[in-house]
Amino acid sequence: MRQCGTWPIGVCSWSFQREPPQVAEAMRRMGIEQVNLAVRSAMEDSGGGVLRTLQRQDWKVFCTMIDFPGEDYSTLASIRRTGGIAPDDAWPANRRLFQGAVKVSGELGAPCLMMHAGFIDHSNEAYVRTFYDRLRCLADMAAAEQITLLLETGQETAAELREFLERLDHPAVGVNFDPANMILYGKGDPLEALSILAPWIRHLHAKDALVTSQPGTWGTEVCWGDGQVGGERFLTALRQIGFDGVLAIEREAGNDREGDIRLAADRLEQFTG
Repeated sequence: MRQCGTWPIGVCSWSFQREPPQVAEAMRRMGIEQVNLAVRSAMEDSGGGVLRTLQRQDWKVFCTMIDFPGEDYSTLASIRRTGGIAPDDAWPANRRLFQGAVKVSGELGAPCLMMHAGFIDHSNEAYVRTFYDRLRCLADMAAAEQITLLLETGQETAAELREFLERLDHPAVGVNFDPANMILYGKGDPLEALSILAPWIRHLHAKDALVTSQPGTWGTEVCWGDGQVGGERFLTALRQIGFDGVLAIEREAGNDREGDIRLAADRLEQFTG
């Protein structure tokens, strides 16, 4: 098992853009055992073949991931409109998908299920009441199966997310911390965000990025260690807050996904702090 200090090194299954058996084979080549596993395809398969395939692979699933149809990441404005549980017209279907994801996560023995909840906007009280109600509904579903729902960082500042978590005050809700998303969305310094959200962080995406030169547009994702997250400095801060979860490498850009994941794992292994 590959490790970064005492943390297991994992990988996000969707980073490979391959089918599960090919993902598992690539992980074996790299010596990576932990996977952050995308599971929507298992709910969309009524015959259960996808779930059986996921269960057959030789990997450890600490955290699953659910995304929703209709989410449009082409621009910051489009994902604000379409992301997560915010769109009213998609809520009934997304609620059913999440319920299925909880069931699949239990079948896979995963203690955590992560998602992008959508933009939190405390300036609109009617919107925010609905958002809290929906999130509480999903958290209750997860809690009933002893699964922790993890909200991924990036679409709001760390202070805004902390305010949301404190107001929600649900024991089954935590954070999947993605330092690169803070940069990609232009929502603040990852190191500062780390300290603000420390009590809720259960899982981490090892991903790096460069800030945009054009405000209102995406930053640029790069291989771990080539961006502005801060590599060694960030991992030292992660150690200081007492994080004890998995570092799951995520790569959503580039033409050599497997090569970039391997390089990221090699770089993470060099950390001794």
